[in-house]
Amino acid sequence: QVQLVESGGGLVQPGGSLRLSCAASESLFAINAMGWYRQAPGKQRELVARISRTGDTSYAGSVKGRFTISRDNARKMVFLQMNSLKPEDTAVYYCNAWKVPSNYWGQGPQVTVSS
Repeated sequence: QVQLVESGGGLVQPGGSLRLSCAASESLFAINAMGWYRQAPGKQRELVARISRTGDTSYAGSVKGRFTISRDNARKMVFLQMNSLKPEDTAVYYCNAWKVPSNYWGQGPQVTVSS
């Protein structure tokens, strides 16, 4: 099993920035892809950003140009840099590891964007 520990959530004003971190329990090279998902109250969980084992990235249209996913293979960590945050970005953010054939999830820090 892959264990994921996230950090970095909190309260931020609109237009502000936050960086989420996710530490994995094993080498990222053993994991097919890492991603960040979010779930707002009353809504389904949605993919925010994803980075493959080879470093290819993809983003949801609503965050493209504002969020950046990156990885540090040596530290077994994945990051989500969130800039120009909007109130609609408020959600619980989950780190995800897809290691065929299973998905693994972190505990989900809360991100609240409000003035």
